[in-house]
Amino acid sequence: MDRRAPGGPPQGFAEIFDAVATNVERVVRGKPDVIELVLLCLVAEGHVLIEDVPGVGKTSLAKALATSIDCRWGRIQFTPDLLPADVVGGSVWNRATGNFDFRPGAVFANLVLGDEINRASPKTQSALLEAMEERQVTVDATTYTLEPPFMVLATQNPIDHDGTYPLPRSQLDRFLMRLTVGYPGRTSEIEILDRGDNEVFDTIEPVATAKEIIEMADVARAVQVASSLQGYLVDLADATRRHPALSLGMSPRATLALQRAARARAAASGRTYVVPDDLKALAQPVLAHRLCLSPEAQMQGVRTSDIIDDVLRRIPVPTPPSGR
Repeated sequence: MDRRAPGGPPQGFAEIFDAVATNVERVVRGKPDVIELVLLCLVAEGHVLIEDVPGVGKTSLAKALATSIDCRWGRIQFTPDLLPADVVGGSVWNRATGNFDFRPGAVFANLVLGDEINRASPKTQSALLEAMEERQVTVDATTYTLEPPFMVLATQNPIDHDGTYPLPRSQLDRFLMRLTVGYPGRTSEIEILDRGDNEVFDTIEPVATAKEIIEMADVARAVQVASSLQGYLVDLADATRRHPALSLGMSPRATLALQRAARARAAASGRTYVVPDDLKALAQPVLAHRLCLSPEAQMQGVRTSDIIDDVLRRIPVPTPPSGR
């Protein structure tokens, strides 16, 4: 990936992006692609759901990112007895003043780690919906704004379903990407054994500030998307809505999400415009969790990733403008 393309975003964008990625990779070894996708989510002002088996570094990845940025971060350990007030906060009686004072919950942070999100009840899970979509929470008819940058990094274990509550479609749709970390390669796992468990966290220092992340998000938001590519996005969405193996295709929110992620990838690549490869490279992590297979397709063992590949093959890519 060329992060120094002439005429691209300010050089500081690429430098900060690379510095944070390098810092996180000191903790999560051998997973540069996953780390880059998480950073793209951050720059695209989105949220990420990391779904994988226990022990592969889901929580470590989130903690390493939070440690690499000089900002406020909070951690919510989702359990069946967790209450919505533990997430968003609540009003507490102040005997000295005779009034109710608002005590903010853990969601009032720049980076929020939601560990094992599917272990909380649906009522508690829904407490995040307004925060993730509108960057605000409403408690006792009063609305409180969440300061940017704001990102939820949620983890869940797809294997052990005892005592879990599957995330509803409305909440899955709030996540810009759903990712898996996967097992490390042989060399990376030997490095993990050599360094020990938590020694690296003791040496990690912030390499970016919250203000710099906000400025990077502004740069990504200004990346140009040609009208022909927007037409391509709509054609992709329409193809999923009419696909016989899907009972639920891309929503307008999904189309917007893919455009936002593509803008962030273009900025990280040193470009001020999106190219078709940006959309195609991000289609799987952005769309797979938003599509719903028909019962017949599920019985046949079809996967949503197969449908996305099929749609990408069938929809023609627009010809880039001359000079690019």
